[in-house]
Amino acid sequence: MPKLSEYFDYQLDSAGEPYMQVSIKGAALLRLPATNKGTAFSLQERIDLGLDGLLPPFVANLEHQIDRLYLNFQKQPDDISKYQFLISILDRSEVLFYALLERHLQEMVPIVYTPTIGQAVQQFSALYNRARGLTLSIENINRAESILENYPLHDIRMLVVTDASAILGIGDQGMGGLAICIGKLALYTAGGGLCPFQTVPVNLDVGTNRAELLNDPLYLGMHESRLSGDAYFELVDKFVAAVKNKWPKAIIQWEDFAKNVAFDVLARYRDQIPCFNDDIQGTGAVALAGLLSACRLKAQPLTQQIVVVAGAGAGGIGVASLIKEGMIRAGLSEAEARLQIYVVDACGLVVQSENTDSYKMGLAHNPDIYKDWNIVKSHQPNLLEVLTHTKPSVLIGLSGVAGLFTEEMIKSMAENHTNPIIFPLSNPTDNCEAHPKNIVEWTQGRAIISTGSPFAEVEYQGRHYSIGQGNNAFIFPGLGFAAILGECSRITDDMVLEAAYALAEYTEQHCLSAGHIYPPVSDLKKVSLIVASKVLAKALEDGSATRQDLNSMDLDAYVKNNFWQAKHLPFKYKANAS
Repeated sequence: MPKLSEYFDYQLDSAGEPYMQVSIKGAALLRLPATNKGTAFSLQERIDLGLDGLLPPFVANLEHQIDRLYLNFQKQPDDISKYQFLISILDRSEVLFYALLERHLQEMVPIVYTPTIGQAVQQFSALYNRARGLTLSIENINRAESILENYPLHDIRMLVVTDASAILGIGDQGMGGLAICIGKLALYTAGGGLCPFQTVPVNLDVGTNRAELLNDPLYLGMHESRLSGDAYFELVDKFVAAVKNKWPKAIIQWEDFAKNVAFDVLARYRDQIPCFNDDIQGTGAVALAGLLSACRLKAQPLTQQIVVVAGAGAGGIGVASLIKEGMIRAGLSEAEARLQIYVVDACGLVVQSENTDSYKMGLAHNPDIYKDWNIVKSHQPNLLEVLTHTKPSVLIGLSGVAGLFTEEMIKSMAENHTNPIIFPLSNPTDNCEAHPKNIVEWTQGRAIISTGSPFAEVEYQGRHYSIGQGNNAFIFPGLGFAAILGECSRITDDMVLEAAYALAEYTEQHCLSAGHIYPPVSDLKKVSLIVASKVLAKALEDGSATRQDLNSMDLDAYVKNNFWQAKHLPFKYKANAS
């Protein structure tokens, strides 16, 4: 298969201005999303490139195209129709898609990402229209090397990879997981400056245990039960080996793996290839950043907070772990920090026992804690009992259980704290632990609230309360881009922690005075610039960045200069010598 790089390449003219050099003409240019400018091809380009007569006569520049498409976007009847409309643009003109997304981030991120992406994942087979990305399965994993060799893009720097075992709060989605990888990469480009022609979304189709998919004749994935154990890791091992061999400078972002597998995958490969897990580390960083901002809003130190995390999956343990690291950075010992964080799962408070999963042990409490609570050891304390006995100032939800935070729970926090911090972060919207409107009313407008999905502001007693969105998109684009620019050999815990503090710093400088603990999504590119430069500096400091020549550079300028811009370039034709 010819590489797309054989058809187009970026060049600089004698004045140092960029242009696109292409080796194909005519309709083929219009059929490649990477080269199709549509009605923006100039009259001379149409003549030179064999497009004369193939397009309407009016030459429409990029802004004109964006305006026309945005009008049509607004006419779509519902969110999933808007999603399909945007993906159809991506499938025919990538530059135009990203330019449109950049101009309307606040409005369109909830369409290409959470919460609408959840519907797109569930309806993946029904909505399927055009091949995008890669799928590795038990049927083709032994051909992984040749599959990567045949991929039409050659300089891959970022792969977002899922096995779709735990998509958002909707669980095992099989082949549909590819849609969430496509959505994540859209934000890497529109919000994080990563060139889309250096990325690939990957679905590891190891089967599905969802009966409705296995019984659906239209389902496009493997109609087999999920692999597990050694067979599962044999497949992932082969995939990682192929990536290391073909794309040695690539970063892997692991996405939406079930809790036990998520931690095992990260531990198994993080020293083999630069990688991170967004559900564990990205969610942890964005939650810590929001908590730091909330503490500054309250004029209280992080070290004074008692934190309860509801949910002990990848997100819950990731959040609790990073908050613990934040407390240690602020001066507490590991033991002191652990005593201020309580994780609750479906069985109750996470405690040390022979039945406790290994990935939870760093946050598990000694069961002797029950003695202080005057609770018999016949059961692990449930969420309400933990709240009653710990009197936390912070409650974070990553359980995926809608309505888990009851009126009784929230009111008890408001009784103990003037401004309780309450983050129901589960996605999508239907899985949120409590609606912000209810939290505002139950706390008489005193709570500091953030959610995972976007919610409209709440009006209460004549005041308007803005609801912050703890969106991972404030973290992973900058973190991943920094790792790419530094050609990192490893993505360290300190790099992830630095991303959290960079986001909190941006919020303090630009948003905190207005009472906001997260920036608006429209600020995503500005946030990503700050996160990327701070993380890159940390990578150079801890030795994970191999580009040591960057030590003598202005990192802010370097990151900004390497941000990919969605704009049309002039085209020049050059016959392919081969």
